[in-house]
This record gives sequence, C-alpha cells and structure tokens, in this order.
Amino acid sequence: MNKQPGIHYLREHQDAGTAKALPAEVTRIRDTVVAGLSDLLQGAFDAVDDSIFELANNARSNNEQNRHFEAMREIRIKRKGVEKQFQSAVISLFSDPPQSGQPTTDISRPTDTAESLSLLENDALEEQVALNAMANKARVHFQGPLLQLQTRFSQIYPGASDQTPVNPLAPEHLCEAFANAIEGLDINLRERLILLKQYDRYVISNLGMLLDEANRILIQAGVIPNFRHHGKVSTQKTARAGTDRNSEPTTQVAQSEQSDGRDNNALFDQIRQMLANQRTSADMPVRSSDPNLRVVADHELVDLLNRMTSAAPRPINGNLSDGDPIVLDLRHLVQQMIAKADAGGDGREPALNEADEDLINLVSMLFEFILDDYNLSAPVQVLISRLQIPILKVVLKDKGFFNKSTHPARRLLNSLARSGIGWSSSDEKAKDKLYNQIHTTVQRILDDFDGDISLFETLNEEFEAFLEKENRRASLVEQRTRESERGRIKSQKAQETVDQLLKEKVARYKLPNTIDNILINGWSRVLFLAYLRDDTEHRWKDRVRVVDDLIWCLRPHRDDHERDQWVRLVPKLLKEIRSGLEEVSYNSSRLDDMMGQIKVELTEAFRTNADIEASPKSLSGPDQPEAGAAQNKPRPGQQYFEDATMPEYIGQIDNLSIGHWVEFRLINGASFRCKLSAVIEEADTFVFVNRMGLKVIEKNRTELAQEMRRGRLTLLAQGALIDRALNAVVGNLRNKTP
Repeated sequence: MNKQPGIHYLREHQDAGTAKALPAEVTRIRDTVVAGLSDLLQGAFDAVDDSIFELANNARSNNEQNRHFEAMREIRIKRKGVEKQFQSAVISLFSDPPQSGQPTTDISRPTDTAESLSLLENDALEEQVALNAMANKARVHFQGPLLQLQTRFSQIYPGASDQTPVNPLAPEHLCEAFANAIEGLDINLRERLILLKQYDRYVISNLGMLLDEANRILIQAGVIPNFRHHGKVSTQKTARAGTDRNSEPTTQVAQSEQSDGRDNNALFDQIRQMLANQRTSADMPVRSSDPNLRVVADHELVDLLNRMTSAAPRPINGNLSDGDPIVLDLRHLVQQMIAKADAGGDGREPALNEADEDLINLVSMLFEFILDDYNLSAPVQVLISRLQIPILKVVLKDKGFFNKSTHPARRLLNSLARSGIGWSSSDEKAKDKLYNQIHTTVQRILDDFDGDISLFETLNEEFEAFLEKENRRASLVEQRTRESERGRIKSQKAQETVDQLLKEKVARYKLPNTIDNILINGWSRVLFLAYLRDDTEHRWKDRVRVVDDLIWCLRPHRDDHERDQWVRLVPKLLKEIRSGLEEVSYNSSRLDDMMGQIKVELTEAFRTNADIEASPKSLSGPDQPEAGAAQNKPRPGQQYFEDATMPEYIGQIDNLSIGHWVEFRLINGASFRCKLSAVIEEADTFVFVNRMGLKVIEKNRTELAQEMRRGRLTLLAQGALIDRALNAVVGNLRNKTP
C-alpha cells in the first residue's frame, strides 16, 4: 500500500523501553480524544453514583442497602485511579494500536473452538456479553466514521495494511480498556453492569463527535482527503483493481464484518459450550460411538429440510397473521422427518449429531423468545413465527446466521421486527402499506426459499428500499409536526407565564382601572413576544422590570431621594412603554390616548402622594420578590418526588431518548404505540407521534411517570431482535447450567 506524501509516519522509534514517536497529527488526535473521553467518563461516573444511590433508597432490606452503599463508597474511593488507568490505556492504544477487531485482552477467547472453550464464570460471561453488545452497537451506529478512520490510521502506522488494519478508537479497544480499568473494583455484578451501562450511555454512545474530529484532523493533514466507499464489489473486480486505492474501503468493510463474526462467534461458542455442559451433566454418551445409532450427516439433514414443506397450516383466507403465533416443536419435527426418511434402513436408529441438535435447540429457544416478546406487535409476531422452518434451514446450512450480525437472514428478521414495533393492532391491515410489505416478504420466503440464502439478501434489499421511502415521507411529516408542536407549546407556555406574572403583580395593589387595562390588554402582548424571543434577544427581564417600575412610580414617595429618582425614571419609563407597544403594533389611534392616561395617573400619584391600597385578593405578600415570580414556582409534579414510588419512574422517563417507542393502554383496554418525537424542556412536555409522523399524544414528565406506575405505559425494547434473543438465551442457559 502506497503511503501518501507530506505525512510524518512512525518510522523512527526512540530508545528501547520508550514510547514510539507519534506524528503531530496523531498526537493532536490523542490529546483531543483523551480529554474528550475523560469528560464523558466523569459524566458516566456521576450517573453511576446516582443510579446506585437510587438502588440503595429502594432496597428491600438493610443488607441490600448496605451492599449498595459499600459499592458506591468503593467506586468513589477508586474513581480517580480508574480514570487514570483508563487514560493511560487510551494513550497506549495510540502508541501501539492493536489490530482492529482484536480485543486488547483475552477474556472471551473468540478464536477457540467449542471443544476447547472452557466455561467462563457466570459473572464474567455476563460482563463479556455486555461488552460485546456495547462494542457491536457502536460499530453499527458509527460504521461510516469508523471505517474512514481505520482506513486513514492504517495509512499512517507502519506495518498496518488493509489486511491488518489498526484503529486506536475502535469501540472494542475502548470497551476493553474500561473493563480492565474497573477490574480492581470490589463490587458485585449488578453494580458492575451499572458501570458498563452508564459507560455505554455517556462514553461509547457519544464517540461520534470524537471520531468526526479525528477524521477532520487527518483530512487536514492530507490523509485520504477524498474518501470514497464503493460498497460491495465482486471478487473479480477487486482482484483487477489490485492496489487501486478505491478498492480499499471494500476490504475494510470485509474486515469489519470479520470483526463482527469473531465477537458473535465467541458468544455462539459460549452458548454451545453451555449446551454441551448440560449433556455432560445428564451423562449422555457421544452418539457417534453408539453402534445402535446412525448419526445423520449434515448434508443429508439439509437435503431433507429442503424437501420439507412448511409444518404450519396456512389460513384459508390467505392472511398469514390471522390467529395466534405458531408454536412448533422443531426437534420433534426433525426427528419425525429423519425417522420417516430412514424407514427400511440398516436397522440402526437414526439420530442427530450433537452439533446439529444444538443448532435446532438454539433456533427453538430463539423463537420461544420471539413468541414471548411483547415488543413485537401481535400481527407481526404471528408473521415472524411462520419463519421457524425456513430459519432452521438457513442455520443448518449456514452457521454464519449466529456468527455474523450482517448475515442476510438475520438482517431481514431484525428489519421486519424493527419496522413492526410501531404497528398497532388497531391499524387496518388491508390499508396499511407496511403490513402488506411485511406480509408479502414472509409469503415469498415460505413460497420461494429452496435453500438459496441469496433470497434473503434480495428480500432485505427490497424491504430496506421500501422502508427508506416510507421513513423519508414519515420524517418530513414528523418534522412539521415537531416544529408545529414546539411553536404551539412554547406559545402556550409564554401566555401562561405572562398571565400568571401579571395576575400576581396586579393583585398586590388596587391599581387605577386605566393602568390595569394597559397592563392586561396592552403590555401583556409585549411580555408575550419578549418571552418567545428571550433565547435570542434576552429582553424578558427588561420587559418585566417595566411593570415593576410602573407600579413603583404609582406608589407614594415622600423621601426627597425617592422623588428625585421618580423624576429621573418616569421619562425613560414612558419611552419604553411607547416603544414596546409600537413594536407589537398596538392600535396606533389609541396609543396616544393610552400614553396620555398613563401620564395623568403618574402625575396624580406624584402630586397627591396618596398611598395605593393593598388589594385584599393579593396572591403574595409585598415583601416577596416580584420579577420572575412565575418562573420560581415549583414545577408541576415536584411534590411527587416525596412519594417513594415516583423517583424510579421519573428516572425511566428521563432516560427516554428521541425515537424511543412506547405503548399506551387506555382505560377501555385499547392500546396504541407511538414514539417520542420531541422533549420541550421549557414546558416539561413530551410529544409522541405514530409511525406516519402524526402527533398522537403529549404529556408532561409527571403524567408519564404516573401512567407507568399505573401500568398504562410500557417502554418497548429498541435493540435488534436476534441480538436481544441471543442475550436472553444466554441468561436462560446460565440459570440452567449447574
């Protein structure tokens, strides 16, 4: 691979035992990244402290509470050390970056075979699964910036190439660095998983800005300034390209997929090892050594499955989503199939080999999770349940289904589930384009799949193209809905604030009717406009001060100093009142008359020096602060924080992110699904839209927490269906493993 000119490459090293000489661009990236990650990590630790404190408050026993407080104390004491160790690890990643896709330590041993892989401790396994999921999610979410950065770093570091790429900012390296940094913490698994969750939320999920900055620095330095990604290229075309730089990104994509495969393979091998341990615990002998059994070969089993029609009966009306989800005993079906095919054989009983039986059991467990997954809408759940036999055929023919998150069949299942999360049972199937597309896709798999896995790739491309078109239309509608709601809610909040503020101020004194009218019907418009524009013009406080000054000037002032101040203030006050009313286009024919009335009232108050009577309907004492009184009122729902059950639900609502899907259940038993489109902080309002982008409901934070406490609001899981299913299988197997 040709190095680009103008870059200081890492050719020279210092004396033995010292760090490698880094070029200026890499040093700049390293310093930026270390500083940025340190700031993000501080936010993660603060969130961990809050989370564990919340757990301690809600503990069911003193022992549990003490355990949480001890963990919180342990983390606080060692926090600085963890942060320093993490920073040192990140610096080391730049000095000597490992090959991308390879973890910095050998915790999960992804290259070991199922036979040699020893069963990890349950806690270590669960922690590793969390780390793998975190890294996988980041690689998918930041695929573009990571690919560019890996390609550019591989241009700079000596010894790196397309076949052995390097990227100090690869998510798996950063996850491993943090795992090593917290290894010395004497805390339980639950607190350790909280640490990983907050690290994911505050650090890994915010890598995008650091990746973009690193790419920008390298582009300025002239490292592949015009990055081009050509997507999939045929083997012949890639071979012809030779050392053509345009083919390098394609190779990097392949490297990324191989990296995904290693992590998924580790998880798959761990699952198979658990299943093997279950057989060992049950003293089951190896079937190939039993002379009374004939072990069915892989190719024979695949051929039998390819000739097998769907075991689930089709509805007469042709609607595949009618009825309940299809529950199949795959292991029993396969055994029946091979027994029937082996009729009249050599007398030995046909049997599955252990590896194929593990795959069949794993597919069964996956679909058990899918059929129990509340996050899938009922009709989509029924449709996906009909794919058990086709997916079993896929898995037995190509084990990459479990090893690679990019496997065509796995991607298609994830896409179907992800798109169907917002489909409500109340939606009309016949008129719904999304439902019809999902139904058509499932029907084509049932009718056309003959063992050629490329069908799933074709269907996935068609389905993604359909979703892109639908999502583009829905995004435009949602954007208009969001902007409209923001404007409406902000205007509503502005009017409520102005009305409350004037009500409080006017209620304190019995003001002349003319002044009351001017403030309520005239100056309120000025305040309303100032509130809406305060984020850019910052004139709200000045407009409120005009009200305070006007009321002050109408009060008696016998002291010479105050009367001098009155004389200096009134001309400026009258000018501000006129200017403000003119700005809101107040009736010009009445403006002069109104200003004349104000002058008369002010002059009369100054001349007679009469005291303004205190109003009996005063809402607040005269000694209380006036300006900004409306903003200092407690936020709606603050009193519920004293309720011991509310903080937990409030915390879940605060963790909601834009785009998160939820389900509301009405009192009459009906339900509907929608996603969070906007959070309008100044009005404490959450706006939800349906999948067409149309608003369906809005509620404040406390109302949502109350709905959740009553069981009428459910947060739907957002992760990829197969990934969630695999994690669930790991948990179930761990509980069953002795």
